Amino acid sequence: MTNSRDPASLSLRQWDAGGTGSELTRASVALDCGWGRLLFGQTFSGPRELAETLLAESEGKRDIAFYVREPHVMLSLEPQALFLDPSHTYRLALEEEVDRDPPLGFSIRSAWPEDLPDINRVYSGRGMVPIEKGFLDKLSPDSPHLVLVAEDTATPGHVVGVVMGVDHRRAFEDPEAGSSLWALAVDVQAAWPGVGAALTTELAELLRRQGCRFMDLSVMHDNGSAIHLYEKLGFERVPVFCVKTRNAINQSLYIGPPPGHELNIYARVIIDEARRRGVAVDVEDEKAGLFTLTLGSRSISCRESLSDLTSAVAMSRCDDKALTRRLLQRTGIDVPDQVLAGSSEINQDFLEKHKRIVAKPARGEQGRGVFVDLRSMEAVERAVEIAREQCDQVILEEFVEGEDLRIIVIDSAVVAAALRRPAEVIGDGHHSISTLIEKQSRRRAAATGGEGSIPVDAETERCIADAGYTCDDILPEGMRLAVRKTANLHTGGTIHDVTPQLHPALGEAAILAARTLSMPVVGFDFMVEAPNRPFYRVIEANERPGLANHGPAPTVERFVDFLFPETRYDKP
Repeated sequence: MTNSRDPASLSLRQWDAGGTGSELTRASVALDCGWGRLLFGQTFSGPRELAETLLAESEGKRDIAFYVREPHVMLSLEPQALFLDPSHTYRLALEEEVDRDPPLGFSIRSAWPEDLPDINRVYSGRGMVPIEKGFLDKLSPDSPHLVLVAEDTATPGHVVGVVMGVDHRRAFEDPEAGSSLWALAVDVQAAWPGVGAALTTELAELLRRQGCRFMDLSVMHDNGSAIHLYEKLGFERVPVFCVKTRNAINQSLYIGPPPGHELNIYARVIIDEARRRGVAVDVEDEKAGLFTLTLGSRSISCRESLSDLTSAVAMSRCDDKALTRRLLQRTGIDVPDQVLAGSSEINQDFLEKHKRIVAKPARGEQGRGVFVDLRSMEAVERAVEIAREQCDQVILEEFVEGEDLRIIVIDSAVVAAALRRPAEVIGDGHHSISTLIEKQSRRRAAATGGEGSIPVDAETERCIADAGYTCDDILPEGMRLAVRKTANLHTGGTIHDVTPQLHPALGEAAILAARTLSMPVVGFDFMVEAPNRPFYRVIEANERPGLANHGPAPTVERFVDFLFPETRYDKP
């Protein structure tokens, strides 16, 4: 074992019994962090005491035993209840001032108690354990904890990122003067780049100023993007281990990937919820998203949210966009004007009538071949040509200005409503638009389980050109540029839950539309002035709506309720 006292070295001294030669003055330290306890292994008398303390974990929490000196012995004592976390530990030396880039579009400050709902919204979006109510109120200037948030400068009070730091000297008078970073999370809808890096470096500098000599963090071994970021910031990997309990929160870390783990996110969330309820799952084809759910004598085949309970006739009503419009119009639902693209004269007349129009395939989904806000015949003809690659029949539709609202109806009830916004990039004064698109695409893919990214195609190039730029241009710092007109999640758009604000007239229109089409599960695309105002136009219906991105609305739970009513339960 090395005798070096350099905290950035690969020394094990911080969890060796001797440490720096100073005796620890606090024993058996289990620090409450709001989401669970942080157990400092070097403060416990041995693996048995540490294991017993870890097993006293409260329900719904996620305790972590860190700096475990003898993980193999600890696991041998409780092999059915504990597991070795498959994470790596990285360390940043804090000997010199930490380099920090000025935040662009957001600022970093200490968290306030009133930030808690926003902080937990960020954690919920990332599938992380929320901080308990009242935790932030208990923090004082002398607390071991430092909780920082990133706040959107354009929307004061709107939190787009959060991180927690722990000063080990304040926690247990650590003779090594260490610290650690925990619970770093960035809003899945954050538009600004660099939020995670800025929170990390700001926390490191604050801990350095408090006298800490290094900052450790734990990261999953397969989180390549995060590891790349930490190494870029100067972190080095050290041999420090975590042990956790075998609870429902940690389940995916110790049982291995379940059957169907290669399904896309829209199918995976459904089978995960079904398994939680004891419903058997048979995956037929992962690539196609096909699976069968069975409970007792009842079996239902699904392709994501499309199930046997949707008839072929009902599905055909949604599949043909022109037919959808005609049926909805007959029942008094407001829809935009529409015509099949035909001769140049027909197309020209429709453009002159509405000035701004949309071209889209009569059949199709996920925004493929859709061109929005066309204002010239040249643009219309080009759009129709490309749209015909998706479907022989192309629809020209009146362009309706407003907000894109997706409403999910399940079993004749509105379950969720969310505003969808087109993909955009924000200039930093250094990178080209194409590079900004690439970076934003990576963030959207990470936030959507690989389902969302910005395609660099004719429509993206048209949007950039309409704004007076090319893909190679450098976008000025702070400037927002919409690179798509459509708000589809698959083309890099973002989605924002507005279910509590939904105007009753919009919900009533969605339910009437679902009944008109005889669709038990359906997603409607509305154009609205605002989600809390009654004006609307129904653009189209989706017979296989994605249910994975509507949190906190319980879309997946209500879908499984519909399939198997006897498994219904009230979430705590």
